[in-house]
Amino acid sequence: MSFVRLLLAIIIGVALGGFVNMGVILNSGFFVAPPTGADLSTPEGIQAAHALLEPKHYMFPSLAHAVGTFIGSFAAVKITKEHQLAAALVVGSLFFVGGIQAARMVPAPTWFVAMDLVLAYFPCALLGYWLARSKAL
Repeated sequence: MSFVRLLLAIIIGVALGGFVNMGVILNSGFFVAPPTGADLSTPEGIQAAHALLEPKHYMFPSLAHAVGTFIGSFAAVKITKEHQLAAALVVGSLFFVGGIQAARMVPAPTWFVAMDLVLAYFPCALLGYWLARSKAL
């Protein structure tokens, strides 16, 4: 029964984290306007606007990845009673794989990809674990 609970915790964590991730991405234009004439809603549009993007345009995607991973890991740890660290790390790993795939599909500067992959996934998964874990360990 604990394996089923762990699996459900991971699935719910990934779904919730993905929902938060997309919410941040979809609302990022309200805080940092895209370059004039740029369509950042598709990988093709991002590629066409790549030369117009400034570092400020990468702030919200990185924030989305970090917050989505954190919320997903936090939720997974809260749902499961056993193997809480494993739940957080699996959620973080799945988001990390998604980040690698996104980096392959959407053009971005090397500094952003490196920063995003190093800081947004496993550190945020561990932070989610640390803040949500059962204190009686």
